This record gives sequence, structure tokens and C-alpha cells, in this order.
Amino acid sequence: MNIALPLWLQYAVIGVVVALALWIFAKKQLPGSLRRARLALAAPLVRDGRPAWMRSLARRIAPPGSGPGVSACGGCDNCGPEPKQR
Repeated sequence: MNIALPLWLQYAVIGVVVALALWIFAKKQLPGSLRRARLALAAPLVRDGRPAWMRSLARRIAPPGSGPGVSACGGCDNCGPEPKQR
């Protein structure tokens, strides 16, 4: 059975797949640059006086924090149990 999708839909699907592949590549190969880019995008949106939806979007864009109480390595959060101290 041949199903012909509209040309615009084919391009949209290919665009989504390419964007997803670029995101995965950036996360794996350029974590520092990606973190800086996410911070640069989120910082202007989270300022006081912005609408609530804009601040919410900024919190989703921003990378996870690396301050006190966050994993020391800032990695995958899959460190396992702490070793016992003697």
C-alpha cells in the first residue's frame, strides 16, 4: 500500500529528526557550550517583571543547578550509593 504524505509534512518530519539528532550530538559532544547557550537563552526570560509563562519557560530552558546540594560532578546523577566511611 502506497501512502503519499504531503511534501510539507515530509519536510517537517525530516526537520524534527535532524533537530533531535543535533540536540543529542550537542549533549554528548559539547556539554559546556550547550550549558552556556541554555544559560544565555534563559537569563533574559527569568528577570523580574516578565510574565509568568515566560519565567516558566526560562526555568525549563535553564540547565540544572550546580550549587550546594547538587551532585558534585554535575553528571548523570547515577552515582549509586555513597561508600561507607570507616
